[in-house]
Amino acid sequence: MASEPPESRDDSIDRFCRQYLQLEWELDYPPTTLLREADVQDTLYHRLFADGALSYPPPQRYQLRVLKELMSRIEASIDDWDRHGVSDDLMAALSVLLALPLPSEIMAAQQKSYVTYTPSHLDASAQITLLESRDLISASGTTGLRTWEAALHLGQFLSADPSFIQGKNILELGAGTGYISILCAKFLTSGLVIASDGSDYVVETLPENFFLNGLQDSEKIRAMDVKWGHALVGTEDELWNGGLPIDVVLGADVTYDKSVIPALVGTLEELAGMFPHVMIIITATERNRETFLTFMEACEKRRFSVEEIDFGLPRRQDQRGPFYSDQVPIRICRIQLKVGD
Repeated sequence: MASEPPESRDDSIDRFCRQYLQLEWELDYPPTTLLREADVQDTLYHRLFADGALSYPPPQRYQLRVLKELMSRIEASIDDWDRHGVSDDLMAALSVLLALPLPSEIMAAQQKSYVTYTPSHLDASAQITLLESRDLISASGTTGLRTWEAALHLGQFLSADPSFIQGKNILELGAGTGYISILCAKFLTSGLVIASDGSDYVVETLPENFFLNGLQDSEKIRAMDVKWGHALVGTEDELWNGGLPIDVVLGADVTYDKSVIPALVGTLEELAGMFPHVMIIITATERNRETFLTFMEACEKRRFSVEEIDFGLPRRQDQRGPFYSDQVPIRICRIQLKVGD
């Protein structure tokens, strides 16, 4: 079997920088043959560690952990100290971080962090920065304060073929941090995007992430409270959302728990009743096969047809951003009411 060609210098540096901005725990550091070079060290310093290099830098504890490991790898890469050395700028940056009073690990875990994603199917400068809590479930009891793998994979799918949503009005269910909604509104030339969630706290925090991405004054995106299983049109309302039609419904990692599936599918049925031609795309990380099958069965009972879209999960070593696990299947499903029903 032929070996894969080595990564280029720029690709290796870009990959490391993008992983750093995404707060990846395991980073692919550039190889030793690059790390010992002064211009590579200079590039890393100015892109990641120089004062003011990043508008929204990672937490200080993360910066310190990565920079200590980077310095250790640089020192280990040098076999001729007459030809190579360690960057004074990187050493100075490490000294500053070491001198700072850092929060405890417990305190740091409770704080939100800036996480920047790079959708690699778009222009190299395209980035989405979000304020997230990397805890599995926050103190408010919601899973919506971090961006999950299914949202990243759905974002790659839409970026690779934006025709699904270009010029169309979109409702995202379970928007969480707003990654998909922001991607559609800022980069994929959609119509109006409604980022909805059933958590009041999540809905209240969505505008902060809109702001981080320059969408605070945009008329193309808004946050909305949508609780699955509850009637969309209230007794005092004639029309939902002022009668504005929805062309596409998106949902990522919304089938995580069997107990929420009946309410989710009930809301999908109500939306399909209001907008008969709506296209529904649901992306599910198949952590539990039984849960996914429960969702499929619920759709069948509600007269939905479910078509799985073929969009391969990229191998971890092939990813250029965003980065997510390739160990668990992620399924993208197109759902529509059955014709004639």
